[in-house]
Amino acid sequence: MVGKINSKKGIKIPHTYVIIFSILLLVSLATYLIPAGEYERAENASGRTVVVEDSYHRVESNPQGIIKVLQAPLRGIRETSEIIGFILIIGGAFAIVQKTKAIDSGLIKATSHLKGKEIIIIPTVMLLFSLGGAVFGMSEETIPFVAIFVPLALALGYDTITGIAMSYMAAQIGFAAAFMNPFTIGIAQGIAELPPMSGMGYRLFVWVVATLFGIAYVMIYASKIKKNPELSITYDHDLNRRKELREDGAINNNFTSKHALVLITFFIGMVTLIWGVIVHEWYISEIAALFVAIGIIAGFIGGLKAGEIANSFIDGAKDLVSAALMVGLARGALILATDGRIIDTMLASVAGVVGSVPSLISAYLMFFIQTIINFFVPSGSGQAALTMPIMAPLGELVGITRQTTVLAYQFGDGFTNMIIPTSGVLMGALGMAKISWDQWAKWMIKLQILFIILGCLLLTPAVLMHLGPF
Repeated sequence: MVGKINSKKGIKIPHTYVIIFSILLLVSLATYLIPAGEYERAENASGRTVVVEDSYHRVESNPQGIIKVLQAPLRGIRETSEIIGFILIIGGAFAIVQKTKAIDSGLIKATSHLKGKEIIIIPTVMLLFSLGGAVFGMSEETIPFVAIFVPLALALGYDTITGIAMSYMAAQIGFAAAFMNPFTIGIAQGIAELPPMSGMGYRLFVWVVATLFGIAYVMIYASKIKKNPELSITYDHDLNRRKELREDGAINNNFTSKHALVLITFFIGMVTLIWGVIVHEWYISEIAALFVAIGIIAGFIGGLKAGEIANSFIDGAKDLVSAALMVGLARGALILATDGRIIDTMLASVAGVVGSVPSLISAYLMFFIQTIINFFVPSGSGQAALTMPIMAPLGELVGITRQTTVLAYQFGDGFTNMIIPTSGVLMGALGMAKISWDQWAKWMIKLQILFIILGCLLLTPAVLMHLGPF
């Protein structure tokens, strides 16, 4: 999974593990330089623990030395064990389905009917995933879909990056520009004491603009890659993946009734996944159980023996060990910052800056502050509980409505989920795609800057028209 960047593309970015460990060292250094401090916490009316406004106070410093840095990866693995297990199980279950050759053969058959129409797949798929992110906060659920859309993108003549963008990135665009997401908007508006569905009209506009922008960017990029594949950062990697897809004598165009039954089983599983998440609020444990069932059933339907199913599961999990370990390693940064008691100090400092500038600049600063905090707290609900009790009343003091403050939080929490290595979901998605974070980041950095600019542009009308109700 942790491959090298094509040397033809110029500057080499350090290995992903090196980048993340360097971040741990920087956070460790910060615990020596930044004064320790804390806000008081209390339970609000809805039973959620939130920060008490104006309660910040200095506490005894607790710098995190080299021993703590070396312990952080294991502690991170322990705290993210559910996500790590989820990634390994999804990888194992998909490997069973792939062993049946149903997905590969189905893609070959499907692409033979899409000659000349390939480009329509991108907006259709991205629109659906963005809608999932906007309506029910689709995030972890995208990981298994990456394993479908990366091979599809390759079969259509695009690259691995396009496949990830079609699925994972599209869902994150919807997550960031959501109009109903219960994990961000629902919680943030509750803490800010806003009516649950308030601001819906403008957020729908925001979602449409952000989604169309993302679709247009990916379609332009995909068209360039189709004309000149060597422009892709993952060019060498894609050559090997295409070879597996096209030259495996077991697939070719031999799409059998067993393959059809496996795909039907998989489709039923995906429908069940969506139903479970929306209707019964399934999360990692339930989704993982569903994929274990899908893998076993698909394996037997596809003609695999019990031993082959077991070996395929192990092989699939092996492929994602690197990505799974990165999740725990990245979590170490949050552990060091939390134990070093510097997160609240940083929040208090930037809150003071926000209150000293004009309202429009304050809104932009809120966006940037939430973006920085998202690196350490890559959880929509966790970030809302941490920042909204401070930012909502602070915004009012400088002429920013609470609705606009929620919008700034939403953008800051969401857009950078597409690039920060501390996001377990991103690392899981890249693991499914079998590329490294540095490859993805090299492609994403330009788009990330554009999304930040877009976020500022979309915040401007909200500030100027005093987006309400208050």
